[in-house]
Amino acid sequence: MAIDSQTATTTTTTATAATAATAATRTATRDLGAAAPGSERLTGRAKLVLFVLCAAQFMVALDFSVLNVALPVLGKDLGLSQSALQWAVTAFALPSGGFLLLFGRIADLYGRKKLFLIGLALFGAASLLATLAWDPASFLAGRALQGLGAAVIVPTGMSLLTTTFPEGPLRDKALGISGTLLSLGFTIGMVLGGVMTDTLGWRSTMGLLSVTAVIVLALAPGLLPESRTPDRPRLDVPGAVTVTGGLLALIYSLSTAAQRGFGGVDVWGTLLAGLALLVAFAVVESKSPAPLVSLPMLKRRTIAWGNIGGLVTFSMMSTVIFVLTLYLQETLGLSSFRTGLVFGIQGVASAFAGSYAPKVIGRFGARRTLTGSLLGQGLLTAALLTVGAESGALVATVAVSLASMFHLGAIISYGLTVTSGVPDAEQGLATGLVTTTQQVGLTIGIPLLGVLATTQGSLFGGVRTVLVIDAAIVVAAAVLVGLGLGLGGGRSRKA
Repeated sequence: MAIDSQTATTTTTTATAATAATAATRTATRDLGAAAPGSERLTGRAKLVLFVLCAAQFMVALDFSVLNVALPVLGKDLGLSQSALQWAVTAFALPSGGFLLLFGRIADLYGRKKLFLIGLALFGAASLLATLAWDPASFLAGRALQGLGAAVIVPTGMSLLTTTFPEGPLRDKALGISGTLLSLGFTIGMVLGGVMTDTLGWRSTMGLLSVTAVIVLALAPGLLPESRTPDRPRLDVPGAVTVTGGLLALIYSLSTAAQRGFGGVDVWGTLLAGLALLVAFAVVESKSPAPLVSLPMLKRRTIAWGNIGGLVTFSMMSTVIFVLTLYLQETLGLSSFRTGLVFGIQGVASAFAGSYAPKVIGRFGARRTLTGSLLGQGLLTAALLTVGAESGALVATVAVSLASMFHLGAIISYGLTVTSGVPDAEQGLATGLVTTTQQVGLTIGIPLLGVLATTQGSLFGGVRTVLVIDAAIVVAAAVLVGLGLGLGGGRSRKA
């Protein structure tokens, strides 16, 4: 895949590290028995490696949604008040989003496999603590440690995938499978959480995550290759402190706003503090000899515009799912089971899209696929405006399923756009940016737009308002991302 000349490595040290890391990756790929670059064939061992990495990503995605429907039961059992239930979600979201960049960089320097295994062990132990929780404090501690484990697993798992499978059809296929399971994890979690809570109790949802972590941890050591940056520059501590603090403050403020609105002093205080820390982070990075995030890297059009596309697709689709759930249950009066079926159909459509997306990317390139997927997601979000106040479940099911297919295409192609052409020595950082974008996108959509659905004169009117704004943002982003990636210049690009 081609990259712009301005994105070429700017220092001899980085170039040497990238060359050595690439050689290590080729050796690891050869050891896996994977086909040569350019081939679409995965050998048995390569499939096992992909299974382990995707299972870990699926487990984390499942954790985002499996507990949601169990919250009312959980609150009564542990004595969590209605207002405190948000912390079951926020306690996980804070560390899982705030520490992604830091752990992605640490993995680059000290070993991705090593950190991946540590993250799995932490996630499994934390899930067991949440399963056995005896009071609110022990449960929330388990959730926070789960989030910390997820912050280790997600960037290390993604960078292991991108450094193990070379650019081309193999990586396209691997990211396609990973993206499909990521999407299915959210969807299956919504359905599975309700079934397990009703039949086995809410603790079974946390127990499932603990068992899954143990299985993946047992398989991973003998299958995964180690990879790290050949040279080990010092960790950029000031950069790590400012970016982690900024992300923690930003995610806290937006998560709290999703529950209480933007009227609280703590919401605005942490929001402003988060923005100030992120500005300080940019200043620190511009002066650091070994920055946590290379500012020249952020200037690459593939990384800058690719992450913007990812931020939009995640934030706007999470908002659609939120308001559609309100519409189906509160406006049309569908039961939780029938609402779950709608999202089950959506999950099947996403799985189909995930299996076909690599072929589309192989033909049109990741940049064009990202732009086209955003446009399709926006137009099909607009199609949801045709639903009525008394009927429309069928139209909603079809439209959201098709929108989710384009959404999954955007997920896979934005990951490829951001990581393609990046030296293996910086893959942990690049994938850390990808996963941070994902987490922030999932966090900001609902508080920024979703609250409009519940603050209008009628719920149905509020849902329509949100859908109009949502669709307009995604379509506008498709145009801007396409222009930013250089698709309007008449030159054919396959990157």
